[in-house]
Amino acid sequence: MNDTPDSLIPYDEIVQEALRAVVGRVLGEVEASGGSLPGNHHFYITFKTQAPGVSIPARLKERFPDEMTIVLQNKFWDLKVESDRFSVGLSFNQVPAMLDIPFSAITAFVDPAVDFGLQFQAIADSDDEPHESAENDSPEQADGPAVERNEDGSNVVTVDFGRKK
Repeated sequence: MNDTPDSLIPYDEIVQEALRAVVGRVLGEVEASGGSLPGNHHFYITFKTQAPGVSIPARLKERFPDEMTIVLQNKFWDLKVESDRFSVGLSFNQVPAMLDIPFSAITAFVDPAVDFGLQFQAIADSDDEPHESAENDSPEQADGPAVERNEDGSNVVTVDFGRKK
């Protein structure tokens, strides 16, 4: 029996917001450096395509009706970072597209070059079904890394607070 009282402080929301700010700071530093990634750094960013404020082309929303993973590596442009969102240009099957993504829509951020990742609770968790990679135009490489690799000593942080009802 669990006798822990319900918290009147929304710790889970506070931690989620702080960790999403990490993503914003990292992207902001890339923007400030002229949009180039240092060394071998590159990012896999997964987000809910139906989340409030997400703006992506209709063809991508049709192909990825729930969740999408993009890769920021070599072929991206016009990265703009604001306090609550970022926008970036990417190419999908050699068709350019601008994406505008609020940080609140992000469910995972991974930098496989340094084995770092953050995983977030979805805003309104629907049935999480696996989704195919967005396959935006990038150098040939294996599928994105698995985000949940904590047991091998990686720096992946998973935030999953249980809510009492």
